[in-house]
Amino acid sequence: MKVIQLIVVVAAFAFGPSAAFAQFVKGNEAVKVMADGSKRVETAPLPATGPIRTTKPCLANAGCHAGSWHMVETADGLLECTEAYARPGTCRASTYGTTKMSRLWVVKSGGNWLQCQYPDLGSKCVNMFARPPANLPFDAVQ
Repeated sequence: MKVIQLIVVVAAFAFGPSAAFAQFVKGNEAVKVMADGSKRVETAPLPATGPIRTTKPCLANAGCHAGSWHMVETADGLLECTEAYARPGTCRASTYGTTKMSRLWVVKSGGNWLQCQYPDLGSKCVNMFARPPANLPFDAVQ
């Protein structure tokens, strides 16, 4: 019986931390914890020009999204969005850890907005506002 308890404890330490820390990106400058413990969260700005400013966004529940889901940290927590800008209606509650699908992680690092392959700044990240093809992200099913 003690052996089984030990195995359960070891498994909890082995798998628990990765689950607990996987739903945010360490080093994301868009999330700032204030002195009082509250969070101030910044989301990526819309580009100054281009079709994204004039086209109607694909709402999260509309069934029009065919690409990777953008994982965006917001004031409401981690959300899955149809776009990196997290405009109203384009996001839904995160299913990360329960549903496997193609995802990109939207983070701010070094003052630049990036799309990363995994929730890790060490993964393949590209600058969202770079000129094509340098801005083409590397999504991953996760």
